[in-house]
Amino acid sequence: MPDWSARLSELAASAQVPGAVLGIWHDGEVTITPYGVLNAATGVEATADSLFHLGSISKAWTATMIVQLADEGRLDLDDAVVELLPEAPIDRRITVRHLLTHASGIDGDVFTDTGRGDDCVERYVALLAEVELLFEPGTAYSYCNAGFVVLGRIIEVLDDRSWDESLRARLIEPLELTKTVTLPEEAILHRAAVGHLDTTGAPVKTWQLPRSLGPAGLIAASAADLITFAREHLSRYELMREPQGISTGDSGGFADVGLTWRLYDWDGHKLFGHDGATISQLAYLRIDPEAGVIMCLLTNSGNGNALFEPLATEVFTHYTGAAHPAAPQPIDVPVDDRHLGRYERASVRLDVVRRADGLWVQYQATGDRLAFAEQPVLEYELRPTEPADGNHFVVRDSPDHPWVPMTFTESHVLTSGRITPRLVGSTFGMGELTS
Repeated sequence: MPDWSARLSELAASAQVPGAVLGIWHDGEVTITPYGVLNAATGVEATADSLFHLGSISKAWTATMIVQLADEGRLDLDDAVVELLPEAPIDRRITVRHLLTHASGIDGDVFTDTGRGDDCVERYVALLAEVELLFEPGTAYSYCNAGFVVLGRIIEVLDDRSWDESLRARLIEPLELTKTVTLPEEAILHRAAVGHLDTTGAPVKTWQLPRSLGPAGLIAASAADLITFAREHLSRYELMREPQGISTGDSGGFADVGLTWRLYDWDGHKLFGHDGATISQLAYLRIDPEAGVIMCLLTNSGNGNALFEPLATEVFTHYTGAAHPAAPQPIDVPVDDRHLGRYERASVRLDVVRRADGLWVQYQATGDRLAFAEQPVLEYELRPTEPADGNHFVVRDSPDHPWVPMTFTESHVLTSGRITPRLVGSTFGMGELTS
């Protein structure tokens, strides 16, 4: 048996991750391995029962409650959302299934803070009247946080209680999870991690996303509780990991989605899982149902990717013989200027410019995202990758991070699984916008 404590310590130190907890379930045994500190400013030690933000892994919990409601005959996955929420200001063609698979077309990164009250989700959904569709419902994939808040509102209306209360009644209490929370006044009763910037290692100034984003990403939990939730999906909810035939493009290593779960192929092994990213806390969950292996990794740093990929390779190679797929790599070929210009969606603006040393993209947080964006402006060098057609590129945060894809078309760029439309008429010279 590998010494996972030693490997976690070595890899986390190399990736400059201050604190992490690795959870593994195999053959009926759970191994929980903590590392480092929860907060570099206070020096509080990470322990096996420490809480970390799960980020978008929360979406799988919301989706599970939707499937429970479907099993109870209270909704159908192909129901139009407006049949369940007549007041929802969204396209009448959008179905529950579209929301579960990020195929609704809603511009999804709406981070409006609608307050701390139990009506925050209801108020958030009302604001979607101002949000445009990126594409016709059901015709593409673009990661959509807003869609999961809408799902959370469906749960609230059908259960006649807040999303947080339904989460407790439907999942937390039945599964006997004692280290799973959604609100800061709950988290303060536990050892809770704080995010750290990937550049300086300094703790962030904002701990949590607005409560209105709860159904999309506000659960904090221990590794053991997350594994218990994942084990439930080994024995139940098989429907949620059935491929839905959604083309995800270059979206980070998964070629299809189930009902929220991302579906992976690692050396012929069919895994499902999800990642989560909040304010410099990154979380990962991978499940191999055939081999009966679950791995989760909870981190308190924007450097989490640099830790997860090598560690996941070691864990799954040991237990199943499957390695994490290699990240795409840059190639040395000439690139032209066809994709120079400005691209914009809710909360984000991307400017692609040519500089003396090649193509660069500047990422700018906008709108409500600025309230918690610890690094509102980031720049990445665009490097071409296979296929060498001038449309496929890779970027990375630093030399220690894995490359991630960025794919262009005439009308948009796909990055982080999100479609970002190109603004008509915007062009760039040597680093300057002229529109």
